[in-house]
Amino acid sequence: MTETPAHSGVPNDPSAPAETGAAADPGRPVRPDHTDVLGAFDEHHPPQQNLIDDCVHCGFCLPACPTYDLWGEEMDSPRGRIYLMKEGLEGEPMTDAMVGHMDNCLGCMACVTACPSGVQYGTLINETRAQIERRHERGRWEKLLRTAIFTVFPYPRRLKAMRGPLALYQKLRVSSLLRRTGLTDKLPPHLRTMESLAPPISRAPKLGRRIPARGQRRATVGMITGCVQSAFFPDVNAATARILSAEGCDVVIPPSQGCCGALSEHSGREEEALKFARKLLDTFEESDVQHIVINSAGCGSTLKEYPRLLRDDPEYAAKAERFAAKVRDIAELLTELGPVAERHPLPVKIAYHDACHLSHGQGIRAQPRDLLRGIPGVELREINRGELCCGSAGIYNLLQPQAAEELGNRKAANVLDTEASLLVTANPGCSMQIRTALERRGAELPMAHTVQVLDAAIRGVPAEKLLAASG
Repeated sequence: MTETPAHSGVPNDPSAPAETGAAADPGRPVRPDHTDVLGAFDEHHPPQQNLIDDCVHCGFCLPACPTYDLWGEEMDSPRGRIYLMKEGLEGEPMTDAMVGHMDNCLGCMACVTACPSGVQYGTLINETRAQIERRHERGRWEKLLRTAIFTVFPYPRRLKAMRGPLALYQKLRVSSLLRRTGLTDKLPPHLRTMESLAPPISRAPKLGRRIPARGQRRATVGMITGCVQSAFFPDVNAATARILSAEGCDVVIPPSQGCCGALSEHSGREEEALKFARKLLDTFEESDVQHIVINSAGCGSTLKEYPRLLRDDPEYAAKAERFAAKVRDIAELLTELGPVAERHPLPVKIAYHDACHLSHGQGIRAQPRDLLRGIPGVELREINRGELCCGSAGIYNLLQPQAAEELGNRKAANVLDTEASLLVTANPGCSMQIRTALERRGAELPMAHTVQVLDAAIRGVPAEKLLAASG
């Protein structure tokens, strides 16, 4: 087989040492319980042949795929990557080029929405990435970068410890000074992206362990606070709790909850993802709740995948099934319950951005729009090519900063074309990515989560105050 090399427009960091494929010795031991086979994959959950066979290579996925849209490279399209998976199952080794094409994928699952054959690409790419993390030897710089990311991001307490230094950094306007002196441009692309993505730090409201329903109780809901959401977007969690209470829900917030494992799962760090998932299941196992609500799209997609992730675990498989059956995105649950709290007028022109793991991963598109349209005075404006990813994709913008920047620039331009006065989305990563892309264009646009708009309407907050708080 002749491989198409990873697209030269999005190289790995030039300072990184050359990578060496782990397939040089296809018989090398991986783990005692994973027996190697010839080819790219070992026997522990390789990409499934029956799912690969569902792809008829029709090409409907091509215009929906962000990386194919960027570069026009067949192997950087979903069907191209599926072809590489098939080759791997048939005995081809795991090469640097193959890994590069898989790494280029955002995992946005827009192809799943576009596919007429129902190909489960999300499952295939996650299984392939888990194989890559076990079997492929990454370069020293990339190992260091990934280790740094996963030492911090999946740990809420560590993220919260960064709030103080970040707040001081922003108050002293160090970022502006670095840009004026040109020092920011001298940082490696990955570090430059990290610096630019930091959201504005504001005072974090305190959430109790249980928030009672206002009026007649309609449901008891467990609330997941998340990692990035709780550390950098605490107002979103506070608004979520207030809305649920206003809509007649007792809200239970276990204080010991940690990461759900979404970032780890989407990056192929299977054992780490399973560890986080088991801990979260234990945390909520004793909570007597009817629903478990999440307000972060990427996390919600993974929570609903727990039965697949834990299918081999005799102790946790049944727990995962029970848990996943209760999981609801906040927009999904509010739509199921139906509104009881009064919505006050909020004359705002809103551009709604579909977070990929909400729209493509969970199929939740109409519910957020219906909730926003249910507010008197709201005018909803659609974003051109809104189905294309903004480039955030978990930690993709940190690992593939050039591709992510181009996608962010395209999204920002399309958002501005709506002439909306407020951008609304349902994922913290999207908020940070699009805000940064707008700033690169010298543009400012207030941004909010769906729940913050609903909360303002229920509490009667004036539109001017909502926009000022979201700026």
